[in-house]
Amino acid sequence: MINQLSWKVGGQQGEGIDSTGEIFAIALNRQGYYLYGYRHFSSRIKGGHTSNKIRVSTQPVRTISDDLDVLVAFDQETIDIDGKELREGGVIIADSKFDPQLPEGINARLFSVPFTQIAEDLGTSLMKNMVAVGATGALLDLPLDYFQNVVEEMFSRKGQKVVDNNMKAIAQGAEYVRKEAGGSLEEFKLEKGDGNKRLFMIGNDAIALGALAAGCRLMAAYPITPASEIMEYLIKKLSQYGGTVIQTEDEIAAVTMAIGANYGGVRSMTASAGPGLSLMTEAIGLAGMTETPIVIVDTQRGGPSTGLPTKQEQSDMNAMIYSTHGEIPKIVLAPSTAEEAFYDTIEAFNLAEEYQCPVILLSDLQLSLGKQSVNPLDYNRIQIRRGKYMADQQLPDSEDGTFKRYQFTEDGISPRVVPGQKNGIHYVTGVEHNEVGLPSESPENRKKMMDKRLKKLDTLKLEQPVYADCPHDEADALIIGIGSTRGAIEEARGRLEADGLKINHAHIRLLAPFPADVVKSYIDKAKKVIVVEQNATGQLADQVVLHTGVSRDKMSRILKYDGNPFLPSEIYNEAKGLI
Repeated sequence: MINQLSWKVGGQQGEGIDSTGEIFAIALNRQGYYLYGYRHFSSRIKGGHTSNKIRVSTQPVRTISDDLDVLVAFDQETIDIDGKELREGGVIIADSKFDPQLPEGINARLFSVPFTQIAEDLGTSLMKNMVAVGATGALLDLPLDYFQNVVEEMFSRKGQKVVDNNMKAIAQGAEYVRKEAGGSLEEFKLEKGDGNKRLFMIGNDAIALGALAAGCRLMAAYPITPASEIMEYLIKKLSQYGGTVIQTEDEIAAVTMAIGANYGGVRSMTASAGPGLSLMTEAIGLAGMTETPIVIVDTQRGGPSTGLPTKQEQSDMNAMIYSTHGEIPKIVLAPSTAEEAFYDTIEAFNLAEEYQCPVILLSDLQLSLGKQSVNPLDYNRIQIRRGKYMADQQLPDSEDGTFKRYQFTEDGISPRVVPGQKNGIHYVTGVEHNEVGLPSESPENRKKMMDKRLKKLDTLKLEQPVYADCPHDEADALIIGIGSTRGAIEEARGRLEADGLKINHAHIRLLAPFPADVVKSYIDKAKKVIVVEQNATGQLADQVVLHTGVSRDKMSRILKYDGNPFLPSEIYNEAKGLI
């Protein structure tokens, strides 16, 4: 028996590939397995090759695997493209309808199963994905009742007959393979899962749930890949808690509406990808100048321009740190797992209000859309901190009837009120202003206001600005990463350690303001520094050099920017060559 399996389904977009993977993964998740799934899909509604690769394990996994054990193919293109990932002795289960052929060089066993014919005999070809699930279950010796509850939940609203027919499709797919293969394949039998309940969610769902838990009650956004699921999740949930989601006409309207809601005292957010963030930059500056809290999610994808809308990249880092014209305080958080994304979203709302500035949550496509097992969330960890928010307090009278909304204070953070609050009258403008908000071009006031705003982050403390696994005081190398590369780095590091090398790992979780002292302490313990990131210019590496002063002779970069996530073997092979 095996403790880990890599399974993939592929075909044309729009023919049930996603639902095939969902049913397979959810069923195994409920048996207590750890899972990690990643979809390749085209930037169109229907048509074009798509696939869903799911890793199943009895141990935690945070990335896709190097190779593939089982491939379910709905067309020949899937075999031609994805069959190259199959390990020697792997299995292809393909629809007989297209007369599947093994390309030269692929050493795998091919089982031709009439997915479409079985489904049509049961009433509709749409159920061919269920036949494929059953065929997979037979090969892996999975009991059919693993799938019963999943099918009932997915189709019960359509009536019991639909549920029964889908279960028949699964059963007949399993029966066909048992006859053709002579039963399950012993080398593909999984050890039992631990039976523990875990969430199985994409990073976008974790972000949306985190926003809900943080008290966000307005999301204004424009749909864009790979951020749209955040809006879709909150559309279903936010109204149940007195909130609302507004789909705006563009990203400029979205960010300004969210800024306005925050000004009114309502925790609000927006979410987008690189092209949308480009449109938001002027408004982000407005939030900085008016010292209005706002949380913005950037789900990075391949750029520039429209670029690769459905592919992985980490090339927005410089834009998120520097893009606003002028100089404002800005916080950039970068979670690396779905669990971190939940808690970091909550922290983003707290920091935005405490420091009265924009907070950007920097995700990437692999983290946002990759589906992974998440341990039950600890809601006791949730804290709501609103900083110097004065809306629930009685304000004193003032001589001139105005309130010093931008009052000079020791920490640079001023008391914050809401419109209409008694004794809270002040002015709001995007131009430079004095303590009550009136426009001012006084050189003395300008310098004091700039200094006030910029020193706000001097007191910022994040509980864990860097995730670190650095047990070696004299490491052969320190590998630094950000975002979704964490899982691949962890696995590559394990292999390097198995080779006898001493490897430390630091994952940046606070990109701005950069935790220079913390990162430098890890750099000082290593002979070599290797930065792993998914862009062409080494944006994270440049930040490390800029803030820590590490010699470029000591640093190497492993870069990938072809649209695909890192595989553990790619990092292992390149890192070993560099060390």
